[in-house]
Amino acid sequence: MVDHARAARMAKRIQEIVAAAIEREIKDRRLELVTITDCRVTGDLHDAKVYYTVRGNDINDEPDFDQAAEALHRARGQLRKIVGDQLSVRFTPTLSFEVDTVPEASAHMEQLLERARKRDEELAKAREGAKPAGDANPYKTAPESE
Repeated sequence: MVDHARAARMAKRIQEIVAAAIEREIKDRRLELVTITDCRVTGDLHDAKVYYTVRGNDINDEPDFDQAAEALHRARGQLRKIVGDQLSVRFTPTLSFEVDTVPEASAHMEQLLERARKRDEELAKAREGAKPAGDANPYKTAPESE
């Protein structure tokens, strides 16, 4: 029997524990720019998938996803130990890490929406001086009889 509410609570707790451990306990400079964004736990509570993003050092600097993935892979055992100590459950879930693509997808969506807004403005400007084709009243009316 799968308890989705328990899995969701455990996922939230794992996310908090992993984020705090990366910030305070794991001594790896490659993890300084890693942000834990989400966590999903399977229904049997045996596997946890932790999603993360990586910031760049500067505005123009591209984030180094490969270095972050390698650092998280190396710290996986230590992080699982920390999670196990703080969760106090019978079986500590195995941790796997995956890059969160939501920020990139939302940035792409924002670009698409901005292009649509600009196109709407162009169409509104073109529509300003336009007149309808045909008669002013296109509907046939019965002649008025007196």
